Amino acid sequence: MEHINVGADKLKDRLKELVHEGNVRRVIVRNAEGRTLIDMPLTAGIAGAVLLPLWTAVAGIVALAKEFTIVVEREPDAVVKRDE
Repeated sequence: MEHINVGADKLKDRLKELVHEGNVRRVIVRNAEGRTLIDMPLTAGIAGAVLLPLWTAVAGIVALAKEFTIVVEREPDAVVKRDE
């Protein structure tokens, strides 16, 4: 598991990056107190309309706090792809 701390202004962008990596199995978004706000399993090949509930939920929680932790569960033995 990987923990990524982000501010509210970067939450949606960072989640989009993680989804596009393709090796993420599950995403959990927690507030600064550690309370789980979103727990979303992802599958390989997930696309557009299927992610609509995730983006709607993200838009709703951004107003709740300034700091979030994204917990990322990746596929075993997966290589992380990042655009740099």
